[in-house]
Amino acid sequence: MVKAIIDVKEETNQVLNIIKAKFGLKDKSQAIDKMAEEYSEKVLEFELRPKVLSSFKEEK
Repeated sequence: MVKAIIDVKEETNQVLNIIKAKFGLKDKSQAIDKMAEEYSEKVLEFELRPKVLSSFKEEK
């Protein structure tokens, strides 16, 4: 686990508090992890899928 001291905008802080409450998380670190998980699932994996699929097609 990595420890970090970060500065966030007040709006970001409010969003973290909402995520923390919505998912019953213990602290804002868990809220940041949840945000990263959701971002990864919705954006990163979607962007990688076409590249991965095309590489599989090329190998066949």
